[in-house]
Amino acid sequence: MSNSSSLNEFLLLAFVDTRELQLLHFSLFLGIYLAALLGNGLIITDVACDHRLHTPMYFFLLNLSLLDLGSISTTVPKSMANSLWDTRTISYLGCAAQVFFFFFLISAEYYLLTVMAYDRFVAICRPLHYGTLMSSRACVKMAAAVCATAFLHALLHTANTFSIPLCQGNTVDQFFCEVPQILKLACSDSYLREVGVTAVSLCLGFGCFIFIVLSYVQIFTIVLRIPSEQGRHKAFSMCIPHLTVVSLFISTVMFVYLKPPSVSAPTLDLVLSVLYLVLPPTLNPLIYSMRNKEFKEALRKLVQLALFQQQ
Repeated sequence: MSNSSSLNEFLLLAFVDTRELQLLHFSLFLGIYLAALLGNGLIITDVACDHRLHTPMYFFLLNLSLLDLGSISTTVPKSMANSLWDTRTISYLGCAAQVFFFFFLISAEYYLLTVMAYDRFVAICRPLHYGTLMSSRACVKMAAAVCATAFLHALLHTANTFSIPLCQGNTVDQFFCEVPQILKLACSDSYLREVGVTAVSLCLGFGCFIFIVLSYVQIFTIVLRIPSEQGRHKAFSMCIPHLTVVSLFISTVMFVYLKPPSVSAPTLDLVLSVLYLVLPPTLNPLIYSMRNKEFKEALRKLVQLALFQQQ
């Protein structure tokens, strides 16, 4: 390939070569994908239908579930289709769309987790001002700001990546269109244009990380001062699910992109990418609903209503 203008498609990395293992990969991904659809779909339906869950915390949880559905749907179905039909191709426009939606959804999820940390901070550290600071209008504005920032971030990365001349073939060493792997196809020194965009991403990511850490430092400082054990337990139960989701998200992404180059290999990169693309969207519904009595009660009533209507 002489340059990117002559590229019509990319070849993605296949998980396995034999037909039996391809079908096994398809079945495993199908099971995981359906589990993610079911878990996140239940959260969305439950929050939307039960007026008692129309609070800022559950509003942001609903948005998180929507982003999780989007993020896993960006990469997994295409990988499943490639295994089922024994192909590795993705069109040039399809690859660009995958890069855009990947960055948009992953960035929006990270920014939303930051907003959710602020929600927990206000609920515990500024309870008397919670109704004012986390009003319906304020929550909608925060969600809109998350989407707008993520959109610009995704547009910047996508436009920059696909404006770089590609002359090292069309084989991407990943099961989806990942920017670092696409940049390996760039002509000599062309990848340097990505440095500035990466710097912007690092600044945004580090800023959100510092905000989350400082929020929880203040939260735990307040919680440990609560005299009653029941009060401390209630406060911790409000924060632990969010903190677990944040830790899962950040740890998997950091492990993939900040690991030493000496331990990098196509197979290892493939496995690690599956972890951070598939695990969070699948486990987040379980983490948030496992010990949430309000959600379980609302889900029980929703199921009873559905069964009653069928009778």
